[in-house]
Amino acid sequence: MKSSTVIKKRENADNPLATNIEELIDAAGIKHERQIFREMISTVLSLGSDGTNLGDLKQFKRVMREIRDANQVFAPYRGIKKISVFGSARTQPTTATWKAAHRFGQLMQESGYMVITGGGDGIMGAAQAGAGRKHGFALNIELPFEQEPNETIRGDTKLFTFKYFFTRKLNFVKHSDAIALFPGGFGTMDEAFETFTLMQTGKSEIIPLIMVDAPRGNFWKTFEKYLREHLLGDGLISEEDFTLFKITDDLEFARREVVNFYYNFHSYRYVGNVMLIRLQRQIPPGALVRLNDDFHDILRPDTLITVCEPYPEEANEPELASLARLCVPFNRRNLGRLRALLDRLNQF
Repeated sequence: MKSSTVIKKRENADNPLATNIEELIDAAGIKHERQIFREMISTVLSLGSDGTNLGDLKQFKRVMREIRDANQVFAPYRGIKKISVFGSARTQPTTATWKAAHRFGQLMQESGYMVITGGGDGIMGAAQAGAGRKHGFALNIELPFEQEPNETIRGDTKLFTFKYFFTRKLNFVKHSDAIALFPGGFGTMDEAFETFTLMQTGKSEIIPLIMVDAPRGNFWKTFEKYLREHLLGDGLISEEDFTLFKITDDLEFARREVVNFYYNFHSYRYVGNVMLIRLQRQIPPGALVRLNDDFHDILRPDTLITVCEPYPEEANEPELASLARLCVPFNRRNLGRLRALLDRLNQF
């Protein structure tokens, strides 16, 4: 039987460009996911025939490079949990909010987490200093007015500077197992609503999102009041959306909210119409009955949550093969209720 590569080359005999792409893939030594590489190379080459202007070409090149290079920064730490901490760069070290962010960085480092910040001063510098240089990442941004990296992370290999906000935000969400928001300005609010939107619409995985005030502070409590009076009151969001985040001025509560989210829950992924929830421990049989009763509203019609084995489609994640699993025919709509289901699983 001919190898797939030989067959592909024969199919492309009358297409020199396709043949050249195959030769490039061979020369690079790529043996897996070859179709994805074919499509990426074809997409890039099509820019040359689409009349794409020079400015757009430079943007495409920079975006691809930023995503690739950022992945390389995080790659050595893939097995370590991380939390992104957002907040104002203007917060002074004398304030209660700065001290709270510093202490929170310490707490998360002591809990085995690495801390990701935007790399600047203020809240970012506080959390970075609390976690320590060894346990921190910084995703900085090029601005018209230069934003210098804070002194804790300056010169570290885990500091990466982006040109574009959207690639920077992609990496914050992509590499985070939790997010903490301290008081901040437009940038912090942008990051808050970005995370809300991605989780509410299912475009990113559900992760702990904690809005942390300084002791006896009311920054986020006032924010929640606005959400309830205007967004919820006008029917623009649902009550269940408030399940997607927690507000606290208690740093120990914030730490527990993050750590306990992964007490039993490990991760999930979709295979076709089924969500596979991977668990550290399987739940008791009686609990499965209660889950189906309590969460039937988020399942597709005439379906049930069941215990299952790993799917063949998970073969690319062999390190997760030993985990227990639930097959959940989730309707992909009620993400706030999904968070409630994950919280319930963490009780076992």
